Amino acid sequence: MDCTEVYQFKISLKGLEPAIWRRIQVPVHYSFWDLHVAIQDSMGWLDYHLHVFRIVNPELGEREEIGIPDDEDGLFEILPGWELAISEYSSSENNCAEYEYDFGDSWEHEIILEKILPRDTDSEYPKCIAGERACPPEDCGGIDGYQELLEAIYIPSHEEHKSTKTRAGASFDSEKFDPTKVQFDDPEKRWEKAFSGEL
Repeated sequence: MDCTEVYQFKISLKGLEPAIWRRIQVPVHYSFWDLHVAIQDSMGWLDYHLHVFRIVNPELGEREEIGIPDDEDGLFEILPGWELAISEYSSSENNCAEYEYDFGDSWEHEIILEKILPRDTDSEYPKCIAGERACPPEDCGGIDGYQELLEAIYIPSHEEHKSTKTRAGASFDSEKFDPTKVQFDDPEKRWEKAFSGEL
């Protein structure tokens, strides 16, 4: 695969209006683990929970699950994301995927490959070039829990107004997002931390 190209993805959190979304550019040689880290960092998640990609394998014509294998369960085969390149799956013909984060809160994201672009030699990748609205706080109870949290924050008379604002953090603003503030972690270092029990 040509390392002089980048993939431009739009990642949208499902089930919330107005939409929470990000537009990122990543090298085409990225693995699914690398893409996972870029999604986490651009969305604003803290990578506390498990994740899985669901995407059609273009050679087999079947949907596969890619993430962190769970040897104990065995009901569904989850392929290791660090061993599979996104270029083996993503193309202009196979441009849609799903990404689920936190199987308890079940945050489902739609991933669309928008473009394959020439790499700008003056740019560093990955990079976030656009997006709207803040990511929900971790462990807030999924879509329903997040909507309840917003009500409690923005309605001063709500009985849980003060405690919810404290829990969400004083700086939390559901409408605020600045792509220039996104900082991307090194996927290799994140992998080492994740599998040494430090995350």
